[in-house]
Amino acid sequence: QLQLVESGGGSVQAGGSLKLSCAVSGYTSSTCGMGWYRQVPGKERELVLRIDSDGTTIYGDSVKGRFTIYQDNAKNSVYLQMNNLITEDTAVYYCAADCKDATDGYYYTDWGQGTQVTVSS
Repeated sequence: QLQLVESGGGSVQAGGSLKLSCAVSGYTSSTCGMGWYRQVPGKERELVLRIDSDGTTIYGDSVKGRFTIYQDNAKNSVYLQMNNLITEDTAVYYCAADCKDATDGYYYTDWGQGTQVTVSS
């Protein structure tokens, strides 16, 4: 399993920017894509952005053109650059490793603990 630790959350005014970081440690023989999800109280966790293991980037519906995901393999880190933030982006943001087990093909997700992002008007 992988251990994921997010940082960089906080409060920002609408129109501003934030960059979230996710430090990845541990070892897995699984094939994993890395992504960011978010959740607000009373709603299901939703995909923000993900880079699949083949390099394909998958965008959530509301963030295309505003958010960017990128990896730094030398630092074992994944980043989420968020620009032009709106109040609807307020949520707890989770780093995730979406993995496929190399032995039995089982799909699973390792999660970070989450970091709060609050966007005020």
